[in-house]
Amino acid sequence: MIEVKEVTTKKELEQFVKFPFELYKDSENWVPPIIKEELNNFNKDKNPAFKDAEAWFFLAHKNNKIAGRVCAIINWNEVKKMGNSKLRFGWFDAIDDPEVSKALFDKVFSIGKEKQLEYIEGPAGFSNMDKAGMLIEGFDRIGSMPTNYNFEYYPGLVEQSGFEKEVDWKEYEIVVPETVPDKLAKFSELLLKKYRLKLLEIPNTKTLLPYAEKIFDLMNRSHQHLESFTPIKPYQIEHYKNKYLKFLDPDFVVLIADEDDNLVGFSVIMPSFAKALQKANGKLFPFGFYHLLKAQKKNDKVTLLLIGIAPEYMRKGLTAIIFNETYKTFLKKGTKVMETNPELETNNQVQALWKDYNPQLIKKWRTYRKYL
Repeated sequence: MIEVKEVTTKKELEQFVKFPFELYKDSENWVPPIIKEELNNFNKDKNPAFKDAEAWFFLAHKNNKIAGRVCAIINWNEVKKMGNSKLRFGWFDAIDDPEVSKALFDKVFSIGKEKQLEYIEGPAGFSNMDKAGMLIEGFDRIGSMPTNYNFEYYPGLVEQSGFEKEVDWKEYEIVVPETVPDKLAKFSELLLKKYRLKLLEIPNTKTLLPYAEKIFDLMNRSHQHLESFTPIKPYQIEHYKNKYLKFLDPDFVVLIADEDDNLVGFSVIMPSFAKALQKANGKLFPFGFYHLLKAQKKNDKVTLLLIGIAPEYMRKGLTAIIFNETYKTFLKKGTKVMETNPELETNNQVQALWKDYNPQLIKKWRTYRKYL
């Protein structure tokens, strides 16, 4: 017998967060989150996303044992101001049992119908800064901190519940060259002079903090044309600063400004924390911090977290400046491989960035849609 209950207590929320640790305990590729951060993410008093969103959390029980979970989310800013009459689903995990996933999604469907929404989309989070997409290719590769990892049977469960493909996301791997290409260095210098641009110095994390608002503002402007993108609100910036800043190495941040000090381009890269997070196993104490700090200081693999170019500078080659500076940092730090962040298959502008760097497609994610 399968019973689905809405999460209403602190204990149940902890069970919701910890369920994947049991489900994936034998997986070599699943990357666990930090439990405390997940709990804070679902806390209305600590996550400002709840100013614009409502969420319902469900746990499925089979034979008196937790067998699955799912979260239903309404981003009211997206519904009322952007005109997208949709319900999001996220944090879906389940055993390989269609009856369990169907029971979970039936709860999600009922909320969508009750709120008179037109369709359901996911996996997704509260905003575009949360993990999105279900892995459909690349199950043999280790996951990463900014992305979802799931078992190979997951897409089948979702499709059996009536969902169809909405859009795919792609991730590429780029092997770092042993030297900075001379052509790239010259082109970068030419662009800086031609457009009277400059690279901003970021000697430490404290120096980076004041640029956070400008980075998110530019991200909003550079990503506004993408489907399903919801702008990051000013009150969310502080939350994301606290969530991600401690993982950043200022050497891996590139900021480009015009002659009036307006930010026109940026990239944020972080060391790969996948193996460190596996060793931490959801806890920062007593040794989690040590593993993360070690990965931050010595790592030959990195992940592209964010990249953005001001609309007025699109197709003018500014990514050459970013890559030139990034490659110099890679050589200094001993970086061998960079993984791109998942990018929409329809985002031709971003995919075109990698064409000169021998990119290898390594993973695919999919978001699904179901009309109510």
